[in-house]
Amino acid sequence: MNEKRVYETLEYKEEEKGIGILSLNRPQKYNAVNLKMLEELEHFWGLQRNNLDTRVILLKGNGEKGFCGGLDLPSLAEASAEFNTDQFYRWQARMSRLILSMRLAPQPIVCAVHGAAAGLGFSFALASDIRVVSQDARFAAAYINVGYGGADMACSYLLPRMIGAGRAYEFMLTGAFMTSEESMNLGLVSRIVERKNLFQTALDIARVMNSKNPMGLRLTKEAINMNLDAAGMEQALNLEDRNQTLLFARSMTRLC
Repeated sequence: MNEKRVYETLEYKEEEKGIGILSLNRPQKYNAVNLKMLEELEHFWGLQRNNLDTRVILLKGNGEKGFCGGLDLPSLAEASAEFNTDQFYRWQARMSRLILSMRLAPQPIVCAVHGAAAGLGFSFALASDIRVVSQDARFAAAYINVGYGGADMACSYLLPRMIGAGRAYEFMLTGAFMTSEESMNLGLVSRIVERKNLFQTALDIARVMNSKNPMGLRLTKEAINMNLDAAGMEQALNLEDRNQTLLFARSMTRLC
């Protein structure tokens, strides 16, 4: 069960049994990630590893401006002004490990994106399992636009696997925005809906998943994660066979 905590930059609530709603909550700053949000996201995703009560998480951004504009660059500049190389590396590693924490969370994540999902916000969307977007949604691997490399926050790992290396190169090397229509055509997102229907559509998908076998959901996400890096089909089949056998044994135990 989730530890009770009041967040400053996040909102979290259990919409209904089994479904949690996590909202990035700095709407006047495009929900950009500052140090406080970093700390709170670390805390939140850390809790989910052992949270058996929440089966599906819906991730969204509050306000009308957009899902997440990435890093709050002014606050980053202030925080890093006195950093040496080692300190900057620790800061960088903490931010990037948020993406790993999302992939390690056993709950499938449905991401509802409106407006811009740029930089780290783009990586939050990539690290989710299902992406539902409004017609005004747009994505950018904006890292290269602010003087850093275009390969950042797991984007160079996730994006080529989702849309193919050819197009991923283009977006990561140019920092150009990907429209909602492009994201649909490239297979990055599941659905494009009107803005007014965005949350409800994402919630409907979460409800369908919430109706399934909880262990089945977790093992399916785990299998997809593992098989993205499987050496070949045999390894993928071995993992699938293990999961299905575990679920069979669990169901037989319940019948006895």
